[in-house]
Amino acid sequence: MALIDLRRRIRSVDNTKQITKTMEMVAAAKIKRAQNRIEAARPYALTMMEVLENIGERVSVGQHPLLEVRSEIKHTVVILLSSDRGLCGAFNTNVIRKAEKLIKSEKAEGTKVSVYGIGKKGINYFKYTGNEFIGEIRDISDKPTFQDAKEIAEDLINRYIDKSIDKGVLVFNQFKSAMEQTAIEHVLLPIKKESVKSDDVEVSADYAFEPSDNAVLDQLLPTYIEALIYRSLMESAASEHGARRTAMKSATDNATDMIGHLTRSLNRARQALITQEISEIVGGAEAMAD
Repeated sequence: MALIDLRRRIRSVDNTKQITKTMEMVAAAKIKRAQNRIEAARPYALTMMEVLENIGERVSVGQHPLLEVRSEIKHTVVILLSSDRGLCGAFNTNVIRKAEKLIKSEKAEGTKVSVYGIGKKGINYFKYTGNEFIGEIRDISDKPTFQDAKEIAEDLINRYIDKSIDKGVLVFNQFKSAMEQTAIEHVLLPIKKESVKSDDVEVSADYAFEPSDNAVLDQLLPTYIEALIYRSLMESAASEHGARRTAMKSATDNATDMIGHLTRSLNRARQALITQEISEIVGGAEAMAD
């Protein structure tokens, strides 16, 4: 390869390296903010679980539509949380594979399956593969708000109550650390009574509910769905930033290695050119002396 081509390629790789390094630093900053949001929401979630566990002991499964388990599941909706942007490694691939496996399993049992897509990557993939959609939300994957979760929850709750869907399953990447994210599925609807019980929650008080247990349940269960969706959105956002940071760090390291390899090739080519020129000069001088 000519010297000018090697220099041009080194400059190109170095420019790419600067971009990936910047994206890595931005993703690292966003991970910290996402973790802070998750930790800030944890006390609210634990208190919510405590109250739900307390009231859950007083009601039977059939006392609220969201606790009703249908005898026959005719229509399942998969709520898929993916990203709106790429360059985040296997983040989208893992969650899409998890959703595909779930859809295949549900269809094998003769159940109609629809997708509620959140994030462009998942939406584009499942539209390309010909899946039916009942909802699409874009451009919120890395900055979800509680209002987003509230709107999603309201739509799904209304569909479940009017029996247009019989089951709702969340599929998203659970954030474990900046280096590790795991694709999981969680049954959102119907709410199982055991779902509002957790070993992490210690019931510290016996609540008196006014005006009645059922009236409080009517308010708490939709709020529980909203909180669960919001937490899933935040987990997915943190996972996306973590996956992007890992991918950009890997790209930066590869660019550094490539620059080193190209620089060595450039030095060898320059040395060979210098050696050739010296040989030509010496050969010319000897020819003139003869």
